[in-house]
Amino acid sequence: MYVEQAVSKATESSGSVINQMVNEFLTFRLGSEEYGIEILKVQEIRGYDAITQIANAPDFIKGVVNLRGIIVPIIDMRIKFRLGNATYDQFTVVIILNVAGRVVGIVVDGVSDVISLETEQMRPAPGLGSVIDTEYIMGLGTVGERMLILIDIEKLISSGDMGLIEQSIN
Repeated sequence: MYVEQAVSKATESSGSVINQMVNEFLTFRLGSEEYGIEILKVQEIRGYDAITQIANAPDFIKGVVNLRGIIVPIIDMRIKFRLGNATYDQFTVVIILNVAGRVVGIVVDGVSDVISLETEQMRPAPGLGSVIDTEYIMGLGTVGERMLILIDIEKLISSGDMGLIEQSIN
């Protein structure tokens, strides 16, 4: 009897820990949609400035910048997600990320804010079959009337089609 109560209490307390888990996301805009990436992957946010283009790079890789001695590839997320032509204005920013030990920049239309999402505010990515590639979508987050598309930025950046991070051969 005593052991059953202890197990029950442990389950209740560990369940409440899971329910209390909060994830912080940096939100940004691409067109009319809002996206979120884990804040812990973000190194800094910079304005969009001169980028050195690289010959024969895929369309979505705009080029590279020299960030305090580190050569950083810059990816245009609007082109990567096939959201139409990117227009660069005073709101366009580059989010510098540290992903899998590699520093990479992503160009977005604008940064909104940092949002804390509790577990009950996050939903799994909808199963859309083979029509839409949801491989890089962690899920959907809701804050009031806002719907955020939560991107697994590590999976996206380390994907084979990006070619930015060496795949280990085991």
